[in-house]
Amino acid sequence: MIESPLLEKLNGYIGGRWTDNAQGNTFDVFNPATGDVIAKVASMSESEVEDAVAAGKSALRLTSPYSIETRRKWLEDIRDALKANKEEVGRILCMEHGKPLHEAQGEVDYAAGFFDYCSKHIQALDAHTIPEKPKDCTWTVHYRPVGVTGLITPWNFPIGMIAKKLSAALAAGCPSVIKPASETPLTMIALFTLMDQHTDMPDGMVNLVMGKASVIGKVLCESPDVPMLSFTGSTEVGRKLIVDTADQVKKLALELGGNAPFIVFDDADLDAAADNLIANKFRGGGQTCVCANRIFVHEKVADAFGEKLAERVNKMTVGDGINGDVDLGPLINKAGFDKVKRHLEDALEQGASLVAGKQPGDLGDGLFFPPTVITDVTRDMCCYREETFGPLVPMALFRTEEEVIEAGNDTEFGLASYVFTGDAERAQRVAAGLRFGHCGWNTGTGPTPEAPFGGMKASGTGREGGLEGLFEFVEAQTVPRGF
Repeated sequence: MIESPLLEKLNGYIGGRWTDNAQGNTFDVFNPATGDVIAKVASMSESEVEDAVAAGKSALRLTSPYSIETRRKWLEDIRDALKANKEEVGRILCMEHGKPLHEAQGEVDYAAGFFDYCSKHIQALDAHTIPEKPKDCTWTVHYRPVGVTGLITPWNFPIGMIAKKLSAALAAGCPSVIKPASETPLTMIALFTLMDQHTDMPDGMVNLVMGKASVIGKVLCESPDVPMLSFTGSTEVGRKLIVDTADQVKKLALELGGNAPFIVFDDADLDAAADNLIANKFRGGGQTCVCANRIFVHEKVADAFGEKLAERVNKMTVGDGINGDVDLGPLINKAGFDKVKRHLEDALEQGASLVAGKQPGDLGDGLFFPPTVITDVTRDMCCYREETFGPLVPMALFRTEEEVIEAGNDTEFGLASYVFTGDAERAQRVAAGLRFGHCGWNTGTGPTPEAPFGGMKASGTGREGGLEGLFEFVEAQTVPRGF
């Protein structure tokens, strides 16, 4: 079992107090690298989730809102606590997720960056009076907290994803009821331990509930005291949330699935493109919604690019992330492993060629999937149509700019995309033509606290990061004053 000073409580946190499940119900948390149970965590009941909502409602202040300076202090304290405890939070994250230790600790720094950014730009949420005086009135715009928010996060970034949401919610003065993924609740418990110890937030401002999504989601969707949900996860679940909250017309911020194109033109710097693809694709073992899922390479450079990619992939190491000296850890669970294997089998059966990696029959037991590269991929293959969520690199060929824009957009998703070319005008044309909320030009980098991030089409609504993300949790209220 895992031991940590940040995990002395393995319970929910409601109204400023650690709260166990009244019936003693728990669920197991596994280390995917070993298969061992490392913790038993409280599974909250419907009534306890309702208590969390009530606690959030009691902490909401509309007529006498928390001052900007007070909210800034909350954000700064969380930032400082995360930075001071980066090694331990990262270790916990590594143990329950499996990503390499250095990567897990880097995620803690990434998370701290969102609290830092919101603290430095919170003044943007202050009221302002417009210079015009239409209808002989003075017009003031106020940014009111939307209310108690439900924040639902996935397992692939256990601290990064909550930081995006919670930093903006606290900046707006919104209390939160937070549900982490059941695969990775320990990192969230560690965060709540730090907030409990190092911040002076009112009771009920942050609440933690863990357990069955069906139980917790039902309360958050049905409660009239939760006017907003912020969810990161699959498009399938996002669509269900839209339906389940339609009657109440809840505000939804949704970051959903991806199927990112990574486009390499014949004038690209192939070494830089290969390096960026490695960094992009294999982060978190390929289990990220922004990692390249379909790699389109111009036919003139396909062989050369494939060789460079294979050379790099063959040097990568796979193992237990806690050792710190590996490039890839395990996949999160058997279902994830089986999906990647199915995508590889399907592609090879339909004519794709293995460039690097292992044949499906040689993968062995456990959750460690080696970095794998295939070529001659077509649109009929599962790895083209579906989000693989694993370390499989499928390469397809293209000839023209128009052809590859159409191919890149040949998906219902629109989260992240990447273009590598030395032609600035071409880059601008292609980026404008790709219907994705994020389009990297000669870089495989993903989101940052300083810039807005979110999806188009079936990849969601709303933005996280940047000033746009800061405004997600407020409602603009206009107050004209007559003379």
